[in-house]
Amino acid sequence: PELSEEPPAEMVKMTKSKTFQAYLPNCHRTYSCIHCRAHLANHDELISKASVNVISPFSFRVNVGCGPAEERVLLTGLHAVADIYCENCKTTLGWKYEHAFESSQKYKEGKFIIELAHMIKDNGWE
Repeated sequence: PELSEEPPAEMVKMTKSKTFQAYLPNCHRTYSCIHCRAHLANHDELISKASVNVISPFSFRVNVGCGPAEERVLLTGLHAVADIYCENCKTTLGWKYEHAFESSQKYKEGKFIIELAHMIKDNGWE
């Protein structure tokens, strides 16, 4: 029998195709995933800089998926948060505030925290 260059069908491993990546306009300063360089957020959408370790909260982001919400006690009290991850490389990037139990923290609901350790600045930073 002749040798075939193709492996038998039962040995072929099927893989998912790569998720489509959204790109932010080149004219804006952006934050990208440090692991795969997928765009994450536009600097113009940054609401505040709360601490040295995180850039907080973003109202607009791309290429970011969201896991299930769970209750966690954070520095500012009890919150229901969901881990967020890069849709491209699946690295956990930070979290999304789903619900704040203290009235003084309600402004965070629906906002995203992306940890600085997982992002890099792209497009026009000096």
